[in-house]
Amino acid sequence: MPSEQWTHPEPGDGPAAVAAQPSPEQVIAGLRATSEGGAELTQLLTPEGERVPSPQFDKYVEDVDAEALRGLYRDMVLVRRADREANAMQRQGQLGIWVPLLGQEAAQVGSGRALKPNDMAFPSYREHGVAYARGVDMKDLLGIFRCTDHSGWDYKAHGFHPYCIVIGNQVLNAAGYAMGQKFEGKVGDDDGEATICYFGDGATSQGDVHEGFVWAAVYDAPLVFFCQNNQWAISEPTERQSRLPLYQRARGYGFPGIRVDGNDVLACLAVSRWALDECRHGNGPVLIEAFTYRMDAHTTTDDPSRYRLSDELEEWKLKDPIERVRAFLARGGYADQAFFDSVQADADAFAADLREYTFNMPEPPPERIFSNVYAEGNPVLDAQREEFLSYLDGFVSAGEH
Repeated sequence: MPSEQWTHPEPGDGPAAVAAQPSPEQVIAGLRATSEGGAELTQLLTPEGERVPSPQFDKYVEDVDAEALRGLYRDMVLVRRADREANAMQRQGQLGIWVPLLGQEAAQVGSGRALKPNDMAFPSYREHGVAYARGVDMKDLLGIFRCTDHSGWDYKAHGFHPYCIVIGNQVLNAAGYAMGQKFEGKVGDDDGEATICYFGDGATSQGDVHEGFVWAAVYDAPLVFFCQNNQWAISEPTERQSRLPLYQRARGYGFPGIRVDGNDVLACLAVSRWALDECRHGNGPVLIEAFTYRMDAHTTTDDPSRYRLSDELEEWKLKDPIERVRAFLARGGYADQAFFDSVQADADAFAADLREYTFNMPEPPPERIFSNVYAEGNPVLDAQREEFLSYLDGFVSAGEH
């Protein structure tokens, strides 16, 4: 049996490899398949900014003209600039922690812009670009990392759920929400609703993710599982977690999986539109593996130099998601230097506004922690609030004497 049978098993290709007894060649092929994009990688813009035609997905970006592509470029530049500013503010003690998205702008902006107003997105803790695409004020994100807020936005109005810190837990929440959409008859045509759930490659080793796969598959839930495979689950590479490419796991649950170039904003937009369309018409769920790279630390408490080589980072810098769009726009004459300069100026102003807000962010009153715990009043919670405030008042009284 050829070694590729282990990494690319197809019906009719012969007996599948026995998981308990793979040959050394099969193991090596499996590990290699998790670290390379492979022939099945969907790509519409190369790292050099050249357009790649796709008979399957071109129709999903027919409306993306030069103006729209300039808009996607601007989105990514602003999101990256905000990310870099927040990273710096954490180093200055203004934020307790920050979770960088550097290198993953295309995956987030492309998929985020594919959503319709009635769709719902369930993020983990790194989806700042999706939040931006859904109209969430990025100032509302900063309170989470300054430890003054959980989420300051109206998640129903924006179709963007609060951040989830527990690895993989948002997948169960998303599965339940998508099942509700199915039960309420909100799928079946062009006006149907869909849900998208974001998680990283590391989360695919969590039981919650697989439970979400099972429930979504059983109930044909309109749910797009969007895995941002940034190659590193904190300090462990993807090949330590899966012998198969992650998108192929969908086959075991009975729904389609696809691998897209996560550094290609146009491909991410097209593939996400296709997957969401499948779901809103009742053909879900779908798994998307956005093959990208985390060009910064897992969080600001992490030191990636301890577990990965600088050569790897330099290789991925050549695949930068922003630079390939810039190259395409410049080569085609769709944007000039004045445009790029104006976008950078807008990004700097955007970051300065976030910085000004963060440095002057008001401290919430102590009773804030009791707000919005329940939809209606609760006598037990009310009693706890009064006891807590009375306790704090005791310190004030003691200081007066």
